Amino acid sequence: MKKIEIIKTEDGSHTISVPSLEETYHSIHGALQESKHVYINAGINFYRAQNPSTTALKILEFGYGTGLNCLLTAVNNAGDCTIHYHSLDKYPLEAKIIKQLNYGELLNAQELFNKINFAQWDTELEINKYFFLRKIKVDFRDFSTIDQYNIIYFDAFAPDKQPELWTKSLFSRCYQLLNKRGVLVTYSAKGQLKRDLKSVGFLVESLPGPPGKFEITRAVKH
Repeated sequence: MKKIEIIKTEDGSHTISVPSLEETYHSIHGALQESKHVYINAGINFYRAQNPSTTALKILEFGYGTGLNCLLTAVNNAGDCTIHYHSLDKYPLEAKIIKQLNYGELLNAQELFNKINFAQWDTELEINKYFFLRKIKVDFRDFSTIDQYNIIYFDAFAPDKQPELWTKSLFSRCYQLLNKRGVLVTYSAKGQLKRDLKSVGFLVESLPGPPGKFEITRAVKH
């Protein structure tokens, strides 16, 4: 694992900095508001608005990281939908780092934060009666499953930092993993990303970004 540091972003929430990559896990303009904007509002809330009769969801996350997207998804769930959440990460953060993050405090959800972040890896667990979690320690490119998903959160390090994880072949796999009308959302708005998503069959939208970012991307399987 590369050397990392915990830093506070502009909305008061923590993120992780990786100095050797000159990269952070979230926007320095606000980790919490970025994740809400990209993955909750443009992702799960959009999908549910388009599919209002949905009572069960499967979500796949590429990049568990600090667990923030997962926590926000669980907090956001009003209890009218059962969520099975699968998240991939090759190099999970150490518990001593996770313990210092302030998301549970900021969201008034410390017990849920602890249940999610200290849940055993590679086992599907019931976090509560509406939320089931499986964290999978694997390279994105080696992930294999027979499951089909409604939503994909694509939250890898930036394309210029880890280009091997932003390839047409991987997005083709994402397309195959989604059900019809399934949604992929990501913070990136790179032109090549959007061209690759379109080329494998997605309908691609550029959406306004969170503070500090002009655009984000949403792709829908049709």
